[in-house]
Amino acid sequence: MLENYLPILIFILVGIAVGVGPMAIGFLLGPHRPDSEKNSPYECGFEAFEDARMKFDVRFYLVAILFIIFDLEIAFLFPWAIVLDQIGLFGLLAMAVFLGILVIGFIYEWKKGALEWE
Repeated sequence: MLENYLPILIFILVGIAVGVGPMAIGFLLGPHRPDSEKNSPYECGFEAFEDARMKFDVRFYLVAILFIIFDLEIAFLFPWAIVLDQIGLFGLLAMAVFLGILVIGFIYEWKKGALEWE
């Protein structure tokens, strides 16, 4: 029974070796010449001037959620378009409801002003 799990164990070990191996080789064989410039904190080429724990505007998160929603919409549209002739009218109506819900969410975010930057 355990021989059934041997390919899975080998796959896990190879995955760990591929992930950890290059990092270990780079750490062991790479040059170690740190100086003050390399060890200094940086942010976009200049010194940080605010706390790293500052809060972002909520509109940033709303735009990010909107991007994820429409990205997932495209992921659902491709398989749907391929099998549309097989699923018929029911599939068309189901996708219409799905897109309608997304459009309502988009209009809601638009009305709330999440897409307007000052």
